[in-house]
Amino acid sequence: MNPLSQWLIIAVVMVIAMALAWAWQRRHANAGIVDVVWAAGMGASALLAAATGQGDWAPRACLAVMAGVWSLRLAWHLWRRVRQGEDGRYRALREHWGGHQGKFFGLFMFQAGLVMLFSLPFLAVGTSAARGLPVALGLAIWLAALAGEVIADRQLDRFRDDPAHRGQTCRDGLWRYSRHPNYFFEWCHWFAYVALAWGSPLAWLAWLGPVLMYVFLRWISGIPFTEQQALRTRGDDYRAYQRRTSAFFPWFPKS
Repeated sequence: MNPLSQWLIIAVVMVIAMALAWAWQRRHANAGIVDVVWAAGMGASALLAAATGQGDWAPRACLAVMAGVWSLRLAWHLWRRVRQGEDGRYRALREHWGGHQGKFFGLFMFQAGLVMLFSLPFLAVGTSAARGLPVALGLAIWLAALAGEVIADRQLDRFRDDPAHRGQTCRDGLWRYSRHPNYFFEWCHWFAYVALAWGSPLAWLAWLGPVLMYVFLRWISGIPFTEQQALRTRGDDYRAYQRRTSAFFPWFPKS
């Protein structure tokens, strides 16, 4: 199947999936489901590109395993949070919008568009003829990034599960060196698809992954929204954390 046909299928499926997710949100008053469907949609897009791509079997097989495992882990992690109630970021947005469902529908459709955008690196891998070193490099990057993201998430979950830490900021483990180590490793993982797309006629599309993900995490939907919520709930403690700790790239805390 050619990449354009793959992309059109992804577009149709994601619009339908996000419309159903919006209906679920309306019934349960929990917009966090949009993140779960985004993560699952990314995995489904990768599997489609891997199964129907015209490239070599090795990068396509790696794409299916790597993006499938990453997507499943992230979707499950986010679903566990959704089950605990609506995330503070979305509660604030709901209050700001006055519960306007038209605006929430626009948010869900925007996320469908993001899946269409971020699936482009997968389409590049689907046409790749890479073997040997590029495939091994992609796998190594993916393993390191996934391990870092899992460790960061578990460290934060352990911290939050302790009632004594209510109102405090996690500074344990990786969170001592970056305010958002989970975002950092999420960003790193996209370089794996750059390696897998080596030699593809669409290789340039693979670079959209790390470039766009950095822009969104650093300035649009990641760090800004997360830190606004942290300042609302943790106040001066989080301001002190901001002064001492790198926002994204891990580095030693300022004295």
